[in-house]
Amino acid sequence: MQDKHIININQLKELIKVSRDIEFKAESLKEKYQWVEEVLGRFKYFSLRKKNKSIVREYIETMTGLKRAQITRLIKRKKETGRVLVHYGRRNKFKTIYTPSDIARLIETDNGHERLSGKATKAIFKRECTIFQKKEYERLKDISVSHIYNLRETRQYTSHALTITKTKAVSVPIGVRMKPSPYGQPGFLRVDTVHQGDLDKEKGVYYINLVDEVTQWEIVGAVEGISEQFLEPLLKSLLEQFPFIIINFHSDNGSEYINKIVAKLLNKLLIRQTKSRARHTNDNALVESKNGAVIRKHMGYSFIKRKEAPKINEFYLNYFNVYLNYHRPCGFVEEIIDQRGKIKKIYPQENYITPYEKLKSLSNAKQYLKNGVTFEELDKIAYEKSDNEFAALMKKAKIELFKSFNQKLQLPTFYASCFTRDLRLIP
Repeated sequence: MQDKHIININQLKELIKVSRDIEFKAESLKEKYQWVEEVLGRFKYFSLRKKNKSIVREYIETMTGLKRAQITRLIKRKKETGRVLVHYGRRNKFKTIYTPSDIARLIETDNGHERLSGKATKAIFKRECTIFQKKEYERLKDISVSHIYNLRETRQYTSHALTITKTKAVSVPIGVRMKPSPYGQPGFLRVDTVHQGDLDKEKGVYYINLVDEVTQWEIVGAVEGISEQFLEPLLKSLLEQFPFIIINFHSDNGSEYINKIVAKLLNKLLIRQTKSRARHTNDNALVESKNGAVIRKHMGYSFIKRKEAPKINEFYLNYFNVYLNYHRPCGFVEEIIDQRGKIKKIYPQENYITPYEKLKSLSNAKQYLKNGVTFEELDKIAYEKSDNEFAALMKKAKIELFKSFNQKLQLPTFYASCFTRDLRLIP
């Protein structure tokens, strides 16, 4: 690399800014280390201030692709010896006992016997050598059982053994594997399932949680099971409760959502279906946080029978969903870029508003509403009662709901205390 015209730190700073996409290639490790040695000498690294040293280190790291710890070791070597030479350490190696021909005998044996256990395979090797006088099994008759499994992991074995079948990825042509980008537009839902637990091998009720990414508008429903026959009518009912047009339906890769029944329903409603990507745990983080902060907080963890799903749905429709969207403030993030270009996320006090207020605050918000839905009608729901008044109504209905379950059930701590108080305090 021809960079000898760069002789001061200021030039180095400018080069680092424009060299992020430049890839340094050396013919050998020796050539790369020689270049590092030359750079340290040219800029008189050990006489620089700490701030300028970090710039030289960043330059070396950017150009060579070496790790920071490795660069530290090279600088230490330069300081101690005056040179940066390639050092090839000695490593102890075990002597190879079993040759490729032995692995070939193992492949032949496994292919013929459909891959027996290690002990059975060793017994065959011993019989081949001692009873049938085959000298090619001389080494294999004394092999340890564990090393048979080691040889079965070698490239030679996996390439020729008939008992090895590579795992094939399951490809389900339903939904697009991606993270949706709403760009400030409501109608992009994040969906997840919450299970109320098992008791004596009996499944409890399931909750379906749908949260809009932009407004945090949340609709919750209860269902007896997560099979298609239960889920299809409930999803259709929950989607109808949103006042704005639904554009995207994003879930994890669970079979309760990635199936032909749900795909057909969403296609009929002209809703795009997407699913989370592998190794991207934040793809559905919004609804996961709502599972704990909303559903678990109000419904607890105790087992609830599946047959109670219709009662819970009625409570959700008449009280809970109204409370969540018109009377429960949510925090909305605000991104600030500092002088260094770093993005910082904060939650100012003025950004704690209800999902309905967030919906109304969007630019030209009327364009997102469904046909026949107006803000005048929604205002009547939002301002008929104050936040505390409706929360009290919701709490009273919640207590009555838990009483009606007719089973030993531990209420969430918030509600359990209400049984010991005078219910006349709740209007």
